[in-house]
Amino acid sequence: MVSNEKQESKLQLLLEWLKLNGVELRGCNIKYSDANKGFGVYSSDSAKDGVLLVVPLNLAITPMRVLQDPILGPECSAMFEEGEVDDRFLIILFLTLESKRKNSSWKPYLDILPTTFGNPLWYSDEELSELKGTTLFKATELQKKSLQSLYDNKVEKLVKKLLVLDGDLESEVCFNDFLWANSIFWTRALSIPLPRSSVFPQVQEEQQNHANGDNGKGHDAESEGVDVNSSTTQDETVWVEGLVPGIDFCNHDLRAAATWEVDGTGSATGVPLSMYLLSVEEAHLQTGKEISISYGNKGNEELLYLYGFVMDNNPDDYIMAHYPAEAIKDVPFSDTKLQLLEAQVSNITSCLYSFVNAHHYKLSMLLISVHDTFNFVVNQHF
Repeated sequence: MVSNEKQESKLQLLLEWLKLNGVELRGCNIKYSDANKGFGVYSSDSAKDGVLLVVPLNLAITPMRVLQDPILGPECSAMFEEGEVDDRFLIILFLTLESKRKNSSWKPYLDILPTTFGNPLWYSDEELSELKGTTLFKATELQKKSLQSLYDNKVEKLVKKLLVLDGDLESEVCFNDFLWANSIFWTRALSIPLPRSSVFPQVQEEQQNHANGDNGKGHDAESEGVDVNSSTTQDETVWVEGLVPGIDFCNHDLRAAATWEVDGTGSATGVPLSMYLLSVEEAHLQTGKEISISYGNKGNEELLYLYGFVMDNNPDDYIMAHYPAEAIKDVPFSDTKLQLLEAQVSNITSCLYSFVNAHHYKLSMLLISVHDTFNFVVNQHF
């Protein structure tokens, strides 16, 4: 009973915090589900337009938010610009720090997030030994060793320094705090398609000034590789990883009851630059039914590694094997596959190329190097 009352108290604080930050629960509620799922999103009175939940994207935890933070920004910008850390690290560091700050404005949100996880990073030695001989076992060992090294060499000192800068001389940080933040990121982050102007507002402003003939103190965008005459520049989409409070409480299901969309102009929701949850027509949502989304076509190995659960009778199940790039020549259509991989790398990097050159920022992406090794997915249905 005490535990339920505590969860309910945390939930009320979260709902008040979401409302204060402009989140609109139009056709749903957030409720506690069970010990395995934690909190989930459930339908209430059906929204006529199918829009169930709207979250202003200025509430999202993204790399841009971290770099604009008055405490984190100055300390992290140089490391980010020089490529010492990537965009995912920034978000995980932000979560680690905010979880330790006594007066964090994110406290109502952070307090309700799970504290335990089912993925192998949290397994005991005995539990992990059950995975010996699998790719998952080796991947977990390497990941935990990498995270421990990152914490020892960079995170611990940095978080302690940031806490002192925040006036906190008492809070302690440990590896499990960082491991928690890492798991929160990987279990809840979404790839968000954002208008380029919202990701790089400074570049957008400089382009407009240049187009108007006002070069003033601004950079010469044309000489820095920014195409100010491009009619598509303003409409470009940049994919950014981040956490979207509210929508991130949706659990996974093979038959999703809703999808999430981004409303850049406000035409769909009345809230410009927002993410919204849209019911799937065939879902026929009834009041009180859980609103699930799909995390993608993932096999059980990937689901367990990332999220800590598996699906019975998973139609997308497969085995992942480590495959050396040198051996790809023996694979059917090897030339075509190499070209596709190279094109993928090129497309991902090109959209940010001019910005990186002009402003020395590096939005890191998970790139596949065709000259080294890559994960070759072998579809193996059971």
